[in-house]
Amino acid sequence: MAVEKMSIAKALNESLRHALDTDPKVLIMGEDVGKLGGVFRITDGLQKDFGEDRVIDTPLAESGIVGTAIGLALRGYRPIVEIQFDGFVFPAYDQIVTQLAKMHARALGKVKLPVVVRIPYGGGIGAVEHHSESPEALFAHVAGLKVVSPSNASDAYWMMQQAVQSDDPVIFFEPKRRYWDKGEVDTESIPGPLHKAVTAREGGDLTLVAYGPMVKVCLEAAAAAQEEGKSIEVLDLRSMAPIDFDAIQRSAEKTGRVVVVHEAPVFYGSGAEIAARITERCFYHLEAPVLRVGGYSVPYPPARLEDEYLPGLDRVLDAVDRSLAF
Repeated sequence: MAVEKMSIAKALNESLRHALDTDPKVLIMGEDVGKLGGVFRITDGLQKDFGEDRVIDTPLAESGIVGTAIGLALRGYRPIVEIQFDGFVFPAYDQIVTQLAKMHARALGKVKLPVVVRIPYGGGIGAVEHHSESPEALFAHVAGLKVVSPSNASDAYWMMQQAVQSDDPVIFFEPKRRYWDKGEVDTESIPGPLHKAVTAREGGDLTLVAYGPMVKVCLEAAAAAQEEGKSIEVLDLRSMAPIDFDAIQRSAEKTGRVVVVHEAPVFYGSGAEIAARITERCFYHLEAPVLRVGGYSVPYPPARLEDEYLPGLDRVLDAVDRSLAF
């Protein structure tokens, strides 16, 4: 068993290295991914070891990057595209939703597009405008795309492997403020299917459902609530498309209360779909309405105000108290 403690950033780097090493059809493309190793150093050292034909520095043209990746995938390659920051993905949105997501259906299943689009997302790093967005719901809404986000180093390593091996396009959201969080990674033991939710903490009074950067916040909230005698379960969703509704249902039927937490705005966020679906499935098991905690429906604020915008411990615990008060 090869267990190593590493950061999420290191786990992603090792996973990309493994993908390049085991499959000559795997390519990495993006702005500054080569010589610089990416602004977050996720691709550090890969161009040096695999060459400029495998790890490709591209022009600053997101639409062109994704469009080129689609063409390469049609020729049998498995491109991994990096969008440097979340807010930079929108020039490529047309290519992603009208070409990448639709080609398989358009070709009646004869064409596969095994493209991974890596997107560092979310706030908490004190960045400037267009560098702290959470657009996952926009992509999860599009049929034909898989949308995932790891919350820990082990998932970062293995979910990237699984995304690269997928014959369907995967939008891989990386929680940038968690890049330096460390955890144990067993590089020889696959933890489970790509789209399966995982119980990060057992509990009996209420379920917190989260993914990506908010899982850590929910675990902290559960620990704080335990000091007041409340038993909180934390479910790490891991995938926003498809969603493991069966896992959420099992937990909801167990605890009777559900709070969905995500960094993106609550309005039309992924929590709305989860709340509606679980209400339909678990109506007679619920002791309280499914509540949602998330960002506000405003443009992401300047760095000095982002702590007020981002859901934190107090806002999660407030929702827990409101749910338990029913």
